[in-house]
Amino acid sequence: MKNVKLAIIYYSATGTNHQLARLAEKAAKEAGAAEVKFLKIEETAPKEAIAENKDWQAHHEATQDVQKVSLDDLEWADAIIFSVPTRYGNLPSQFQSFLDTTGGLWANGKLANKVVSAMTSAQNIHGGQETTLLTLYKSMYHWGAIVAAPSYTDPAQFEAGGNPYGVSVSAGKNDISEKAEKAVAHQTRRTLTIAGWIKTGKSQSPQ
Repeated sequence: MKNVKLAIIYYSATGTNHQLARLAEKAAKEAGAAEVKFLKIEETAPKEAIAENKDWQAHHEATQDVQKVSLDDLEWADAIIFSVPTRYGNLPSQFQSFLDTTGGLWANGKLANKVVSAMTSAQNIHGGQETTLLTLYKSMYHWGAIVAAPSYTDPAQFEAGGNPYGVSVSAGKNDISEKAEKAVAHQTRRTLTIAGWIKTGKSQSPQ
C-alpha cells in the first residue's frame, strides 16, 4: 500500500457521501498510502435549486474549500475511490458530466489499469444503491480500469448491509454508523492492496 497514490473523489449534496469519503481518507492514511488526494465533483446545480434545500445549501457553503477534481488527478492516481449518491437508481448529473470529460484520457490509454471502487447512499436501502454502483462500474470497464468491489471478503460487509458492490448507507443520517465505518475501512484497504499488487507486478489472491 505504501507505494499507492489514491484519489478519493466524491459528489455530495447534503453531506452523506462527503462523510463516506472522509472515512475512506482516514482509512487510507492509517493504512499508509503513499499519497491521498481528497477531491470533490464540481456542483453544477442552479443556485436557486440549492437554496430551496437548507441542508444542501449548508453543505455547499461548508465545503467551498475542498479541491475540485481535475483530469490531471485521474491520470495521477494509481487507485480511485468514488463516493456518490443515487439519483433514481442512476448517477447524479454532476458526476456523469465529469465522467463525460474523460474521453481524451481514455483514448490515450491513461485510465487503463487504474484500480477503482465506489460507495453510495440513498434515502433507503432499496433506493437504487446497487444499480448506481453498477452504473458507475460500467464506465470503469470502458476505461479499462480494474474494479475492486469489496464483495463479502470481510464480516464488516455483512454487518453494514451486505452490498457486495460497495458500501451503501441511508442518506439523511447525522453520522455514519460504526458498522459502516468499518466497512469503508475494509473497502479502502482492499482497494489499496490490489492497487499495490498491480503496481508492483505481484499476483496474489485478494482478501
